[in-house]
Amino acid sequence: MALDGVVIANVVSELNEKLLNGRISKVYQPENDELLLVIKNNRGTYKLVLSAQASLPLLYLTDENKTNPMTPPNFCMFLRKHIGSGKIIKITQPNFERIVEFHIEHLNELGDLCTKRLIIEIMGRHSNIIFCDDHLILESIKHISHNISSVREVLPGREYVYPPNQNKKNPLEISDNDFKNIFVNNTQPVYKAIYTSLNGISPLIAQEICFRAQIDANHNAKDLDSDEIELLLTAFTTIMMKVKNNVFEPSIYYQNDMPTDFSGFKLDSLSALNSEVYDSISTVLQDFYGSKAILGRIKQKSTDIRKILSNALERSYKKYDLQVKQLQDTSKREQCKLYGELILSNAYTIKQGQTQVDVLNYYDNTTINIPLDPTLTAAQNSKKYYDRYNKLKRTYEALNTQVEETKKELAHLESINNALDFADKEDDLIHIKKELIEYGYIKKKLKEKKTNNLPSHPIHYISSDGYDIYVGKNNAQNDYLSFKFASNNDWWFHTKDFPGSHVIVKSKGDELPDKTLEEAAAVAAYYSKARQSSKVSVDYTLKKHLKKPNGSKPGFVIYHTNYSMLADPSIKGLELVTN
Repeated sequence: MALDGVVIANVVSELNEKLLNGRISKVYQPENDELLLVIKNNRGTYKLVLSAQASLPLLYLTDENKTNPMTPPNFCMFLRKHIGSGKIIKITQPNFERIVEFHIEHLNELGDLCTKRLIIEIMGRHSNIIFCDDHLILESIKHISHNISSVREVLPGREYVYPPNQNKKNPLEISDNDFKNIFVNNTQPVYKAIYTSLNGISPLIAQEICFRAQIDANHNAKDLDSDEIELLLTAFTTIMMKVKNNVFEPSIYYQNDMPTDFSGFKLDSLSALNSEVYDSISTVLQDFYGSKAILGRIKQKSTDIRKILSNALERSYKKYDLQVKQLQDTSKREQCKLYGELILSNAYTIKQGQTQVDVLNYYDNTTINIPLDPTLTAAQNSKKYYDRYNKLKRTYEALNTQVEETKKELAHLESINNALDFADKEDDLIHIKKELIEYGYIKKKLKEKKTNNLPSHPIHYISSDGYDIYVGKNNAQNDYLSFKFASNNDWWFHTKDFPGSHVIVKSKGDELPDKTLEEAAAVAAYYSKARQSSKVSVDYTLKKHLKKPNGSKPGFVIYHTNYSMLADPSIKGLELVTN
């Protein structure tokens, strides 16, 4: 679901509590459409994220750090100049819209006290962050010209006007009569009549109003009687009073352990679902949207790498198919050798000019028909078949080597592709790109940013029996875990027939419980290309049985002693350790 006016009101309430009268100490712009403000207030330091990402605009407080570009973008530099050390004197939500305004007091170049507005509009693909002096736009994170939007321009020097509200009313100010009039001659379902008539009311909140009034949300609005409308008004007023009085209970609702909805207060209409109440709406937004936002960024930034990887895989599969076909064509080599041998042993009976000959195959006592070149003697025909045999034999031997090399290349590319599917940090992409450069899939630039051998930590879980389980997120981490981190008596897991992560279980010198072995196998299946399968075959063995051939590609190992089990891809029941 999207952020609605109720959630924004909850956010504004929290920001007023924590940031009001605070000073902006730092301004960062980690993404083209995202700001990070560091604010000091009441001896505390807060990090505020303002994201105008088209697919997932957000506004929340966070404890996490973000990677910033080496050179700050122009919008970031502009804000640093004008509101660096500025004091936040007011935070508002105009007209109950999905808009938050920060009124910031600062000294201008002449030392005079001035007030500016930093406005974030959370409106899907129309989201923006705009910096204004009164009603004049000074700058914005996205420039919207008349060519892009005929409704309003967002450009420096233009007057700032609020987005059109489609004649919706402010639910915090609407009179009782105006609320009742929403349903007069309205042929829409009741819940739709509510959210299409009021600012900031989402379908979820509209359905909650209907539920509390015990009215069918899909009932035709114009068919409501006066008593039913009174019930709706009572439910609506109760909810709006909570917003006015800042009485919030930020909550997330779960179905089958998956978060499905969230709100600024508990919803009676979702009481059948499991729910969790939080102390902070920012934590709700981070838990509900945080991973999606990160994955969205990673997916966006990995587009070029995915294209390069996809092209490399396509070329390699075509090469492999061609080599296999050519290898099949060499299957007649032994027949050519036999023909040459039988012609030579029967040369005295063969006359020049014959187009074929029937001879006894003394290997199986059958008669075999051999085609002949009539222009050649028996010895020459024999030599021709031997030459053909030797050529096919050389081709077979060469192709066998080439096919094995191509299979290794495909396995390497598929392992990188699998690592890309599980990349959740920018450092993961940097390491994947480094590996592609190292093996010639990406051209190396003259000045390449240095990266660590292990730029991010492996994924770390604790099993239900208390054993540490580590998962490699890329081939460099796979090699590190398997050959540097693991001890000889630790256990190693990997999917049998699919690319996947190396999984190490630290044994502590114990014999691992069956439950931990099963959980580790499930983790190996989960972090593999077989993640969507129901049952996956997983090999496991002690680390001391692993070998890495000289010159082999990253992540490649061999082993001759192992066990196998079928596992369901899963990480349920495991405790994730955050580094």
